[in-house]
Amino acid sequence: MSLPVAILAGGLATRLRPVTEKIPKSLIEIDGEPFLAHQLRLLHSRGIGRAVLCVGYLGETIRDFAGSGERFGMELDYSFDGPVLRGTGGAIHQALPLLGDAFFVLYGDSYLPCDYARVEQAFHASGKTGLMTVYQNSGRWDSSNVEFAVGRILAYDKRSRTPRMRHIDYGLGVFSQTAFAAIEPGSVCDLAEIYQKLLASDQLAGCEIHERFYEIGSREGIEDLTRLLRGMR
Repeated sequence: MSLPVAILAGGLATRLRPVTEKIPKSLIEIDGEPFLAHQLRLLHSRGIGRAVLCVGYLGETIRDFAGSGERFGMELDYSFDGPVLRGTGGAIHQALPLLGDAFFVLYGDSYLPCDYARVEQAFHASGKTGLMTVYQNSGRWDSSNVEFAVGRILAYDKRSRTPRMRHIDYGLGVFSQTAFAAIEPGSVCDLAEIYQKLLASDQLAGCEIHERFYEIGSREGIEDLTRLLRGMR
C-alpha cells in the first residue's frame, strides 16, 4: 500500500488574479473541469489511495467540490490553515495527525506524471528523514535551483543560484513525520526551510525524475498542461 500524500492547496494564487479572487487555484478549469480532478485521477492512476488537502484561502470550496474523494478513487481528508496562513511547512505540521509516520508532499498546482512507487522505494532505501525529487531542467521551464551529482543533492537554494545548478526541485517530496518535529505549533515555516535543514544534517535523499513537470501557477503552465491533457484523450 502506497504512502498517503499531503497536497498543499492553501495559497492565495496572486499571479492568476482576477480569476483566483473567487475560486482557489486548485479549482481553475483546465480542459473542461477543475484542475484538482485531473490531479486526483493522476494520483489514483499511480497507486495513491489517500490524500490530505492542506487548504486555506477558499478551502471550503475545495472540500465542497472533492468531498470524500470517492468519485476519484481516493480517500480525502482536509486540514485547514485557520485565520493565519502558516506557510507550506506550517501547513504540513498542522496536518501531521492525519498523515501518519511517512508521506508524500506535493503542491496543489502541480501535475507530476512520474513513478511514485519508485520514489517511495528510493525514500525507504535511503534511510533518510526526507527525499527531494529533482529534474534536469537546465533553466527551461523555471530557474534551476539544485546541484545534483552522483545521485546526491549537493546544494539547494531558491535565492542564491549557481551555474552548477542544472536541476530543479521537481515538486514531489517524501518525509518522515520527524522532519517537521522542530516546528513550533502555530508558527510560519516554508517547506524550503525543511529541505535545507535536512540537507545540512545529511538527512535529505535525492531521486532524479525524467518526466517533465507541469504546473498551473502561470498562464503558460496552464496552456502546457491543457495541451498534454488533450493529447491523452
